[in-house]
Amino acid sequence: MKHKDKIPPKSKLGEAISYSLNQFDKFQRYLEDGRLSIDNNRAERAIKPFVIGRKAWLFSNTCNGAHASAILYSLVETAKANGLVVHDYISRCLQHIAEQPNNLEPLLPWNIERG
Repeated sequence: MKHKDKIPPKSKLGEAISYSLNQFDKFQRYLEDGRLSIDNNRAERAIKPFVIGRKAWLFSNTCNGAHASAILYSLVETAKANGLVVHDYISRCLQHIAEQPNNLEPLLPWNIERG
């Protein structure tokens, strides 16, 4: 920090120093809480299929289509994050909702028994 004024701010080193100082609070938070990840790779991997396939989802050109897509994508990613087989989880959800539409608690991923 004491050398910041000696480095031209538009140089690569100056930009790097400015960036690190601007992000220092976040970095400090990371050091104080061991549960925090240093990167967002998990989030990036989770959205990658949507970025790659966005042109294929023409049915999402309406509000209802986009809403349905968001629900389905949330279910898929939640199943993955909880170590469930996606196809089996979605199948179980649909079957359960057909039989007991007002009892959704058993469908929460952490309530599902893993085979």
